This record gives sequence, C-alpha cells and structure tokens, in this order.
Amino acid sequence: MAGNRIGTAIMNDVAIDRTAMGRLAKALTFILNASHPTVVALRTASETGDAGDIKKARTLFLKLKPGERQAAMNMLKD
Repeated sequence: MAGNRIGTAIMNDVAIDRTAMGRLAKALTFILNASHPTVVALRTASETGDAGDIKKARTLFLKLKPGERQAAMNMLKD
C-alpha cells in the first residue's frame, strides 16, 4: 500500500523526522489555520521530538481529509 511520501519517508509506515513535521505544520497552517489541532500537534512534535507527541501528530495528520494531506505534501515539494 503506497503511503504519503515526505522525502524518502512514507508517512503511513514510519515516523517522519522533526524537520519534516515542522514543514508540514507550516504548510497546513496555510491550508487550515494555525490553531487547528493537527497543526498544533505537528508543531509541538517538531519542537519536542517526544515519541508521544510524534505519534499524536502522525495520527491527526492521517485523519485529515485526503485532499488536505495531499495539498500539504504538494507544498513541501515546491
């Protein structure tokens, strides 16, 4: 099953690095808003690197609408 790619990491299969989570948070701030729970979780995970924060951020990211996830991923490509 193909996942959402960030660099060489597959979002569905492995934890993405802190830098990528920070970039995703910035992209989703533009798409959603800065106070959206997923944006807050990604920003927190990027800052702390805590395993629990990363798991929460990943879970919330995967719960977004497919179009929102794809839009964020496309913004990271540019």
